[in-house]
Amino acid sequence: MSDMQDPRSPGFDIRAVNQTVIAEYRATGGALEKTLPGSRLVLLTTTGRRSGQEHTTPLGYVTDGASDAAAGENQAGGEHQPDGTAQTGGNGQAGGNGQAGRHGRIIVFASNMAAPGHPDWYRNLTANPKVTVELGTGRFAAQASTATGAERERLYQALVETMPGIRGHQEQVEREIPVVVLAALD
Repeated sequence: MSDMQDPRSPGFDIRAVNQTVIAEYRATGGALEKTLPGSRLVLLTTTGRRSGQEHTTPLGYVTDGASDAAAGENQAGGEHQPDGTAQTGGNGQAGGNGQAGRHGRIIVFASNMAAPGHPDWYRNLTANPKVTVELGTGRFAAQASTATGAERERLYQALVETMPGIRGHQEQVEREIPVVVLAALD
């Protein structure tokens, strides 16, 4: 957001920022023109590991699947990260009808703005990996998993190539930043 302060500055209210982004995303089907122009996001809803309540977080993403490439869609996602999972960038809006098969697997990065600990949304999905993904105007249930080994490295490279703002995050922390795979249930 051009008129917003730096997320690392005192008084920055990430929850308020996220709520503004979520409201615009839902109102426009993912075409963010006021809050994060040029960003390509998904909304990820997890179940709180302690509260049992749903929590929604806007996240930058990339896709991992041949269907987007065959359709000529850029597989690179923009980045957004009021909560630290991505930065702004990308090709504009997140399109789609909510059918994950059309988009391949959705990949997100649990950077938490290179903070020492994992973001709450990641801790929630490790406790309950059944999540809801909103992609453009579509909504679908998905199973979340953390990529490991060679798959993590391949997906991590795709994320940092697409979202240069996260490129140095891994080097800034001692923890391995999780690369999360969201695969549609059905």
